[in-house]
Amino acid sequence: LRADREICYNLIPVPESYTGPRLSFPLSVSDTNALLAAFKDQQILHARYVLQLLYETKKLLKQMPNIVHLSTSYTNEITICGDLHGRLDDLLLIFYKNGLPSAETPYVFNGDFVDRGKKSIEVVCLLFAYLLLYPDYMHLNRGNHEDHIMNLRYGFTKEVMQKYKTHGREILQLFQDVFSLLPVATVIDGKILIVHGGISDQTDLDFLSTIERHKCLTWNSLCSVPPPAPPQHDREWKQVRGADPAPPPPPPKWRGPPSAPFHLLSSLREVGDILWSDPKTHEGWSPNTFRGRGCYFGPDVTRRLLLQHGLQLLIRSHECKQEGYELCHGGQVITIFSASNYYEEGSNRGAYIKVGRELLPRFYQYQVSRATRKLTLTQRVRVAEGSALKALKEKLFTHRSELLSGLQQYDLNNTGCVSVSEWAQVFESVLRLDLPWRTLRPHLARLAPDGSVDYPSCFEDMEPRIPLSQVTPNLAETLFRYRTDIEIIFNIIDKDHSGLISIEEFRHTWRLFSAHLGVDIDDRAIDDLARSIDFNKDGSIDFTEFLEAFRVFCRRLSLFPDVES
Repeated sequence: LRADREICYNLIPVPESYTGPRLSFPLSVSDTNALLAAFKDQQILHARYVLQLLYETKKLLKQMPNIVHLSTSYTNEITICGDLHGRLDDLLLIFYKNGLPSAETPYVFNGDFVDRGKKSIEVVCLLFAYLLLYPDYMHLNRGNHEDHIMNLRYGFTKEVMQKYKTHGREILQLFQDVFSLLPVATVIDGKILIVHGGISDQTDLDFLSTIERHKCLTWNSLCSVPPPAPPQHDREWKQVRGADPAPPPPPPKWRGPPSAPFHLLSSLREVGDILWSDPKTHEGWSPNTFRGRGCYFGPDVTRRLLLQHGLQLLIRSHECKQEGYELCHGGQVITIFSASNYYEEGSNRGAYIKVGRELLPRFYQYQVSRATRKLTLTQRVRVAEGSALKALKEKLFTHRSELLSGLQQYDLNNTGCVSVSEWAQVFESVLRLDLPWRTLRPHLARLAPDGSVDYPSCFEDMEPRIPLSQVTPNLAETLFRYRTDIEIIFNIIDKDHSGLISIEEFRHTWRLFSAHLGVDIDDRAIDDLARSIDFNKDGSIDFTEFLEAFRVFCRRLSLFPDVES
């Protein structure tokens, strides 16, 4: 059945009215030039050619190892790029400044090609086209966003379904197959390791090279959906912490479905660490509580891995940096991020790295918009801070109960105030983000006249879409905590990814639920339930109405404390 689906592109007619590029395989330079010109002109590649491109890419990737080894002896320099996240303008600017992929200009793109940006399909199709044209000089590592669950939440699934309404499902399935076959690491001259996220104290490149990555990474995607448990994080908060928004995180001890064999569980952890981890300044290793996957790794973990494998440098991406790159761990770890204006216009530069035979990295920065290039560093920081602090305040709200409980232990007289040091200590112990809380305090909380922190002010102006006057604080906090899970459920029911759930989509999903649970529910009852959620009675359910339905349900449960939720 899958083989039939893969070759079905031959049955898709391309009408005479189609004015976009008509690709032939194997691809030629004229094909990639035509594709590049079409995307510059805002054209959409026909579904037949997208499917054929993905099918050919899948065949090629099946032959590739988990870890790709490159040598500078065959070329003067290798260019390394970080996250693009659907920013076609950044990719085109890189090609303009540095040259198109070729034997003279080899590239390594280090994951996170899709999601968030509006041109993810164009970005990834260009990368795959050049991979097919120059398989020895174009190299792609997998990122944590080359994942089905992440695509559901962060936009790639919706983009595909909107641009390819007829063949969207086949295209999406083939994209997921291709993503699961992407290599997870690249090594240059046996000295430079390139991975998307990072490493852990248990990372073993020899073991990583032996895993069945298609099977492992398919399970890894499944394991992005945890069993029911309150998620710890929802919104991204990158510029202060520098972290990528986490998917719904599993409980710390959950390593996959119970039937997964031990070898596969070990592989899952290895790959999870490679895709999700972040460096930290302190020695040691700890679970990455911010993302819910991977770990934080210190300079000692870096030194140990480099020494073990005879390496001298780790290059990773995964985190937005103000100048497009950052060095840490005594220069042994470099973060490279290639999507400029990531938060909003003017927030950050993009960058790429060039490495020659001497293996000394050189950095090249850019910014897509002419207007934002003129912004000073201080102005760019202010733009980024605005977005980052808003996301941070949402994170504080999701942990409101724990933070208040910790603060009230110091506030014995119930004044609503604690000292600055006590406030900072509680925030660090609850959130575990290793942040300069005293420096951030003016952005998060007011001071009382006596110089103490008025800690209730931390949670002002942070409301869900439903006014807080209508809900209890605990219920509002619960909605924030579960918003990630609710959003993914909404996107799964919204099969055409229109942003609205039709009555038919709602009915179809509930039929599956009732069949799975062995409960007989007739269509009339399902339709009545859908109409009760459709508060504005326009015949469809938007996300606000869906979220409101959960609020009403939780509120009713609170009336019956003996009922187990």
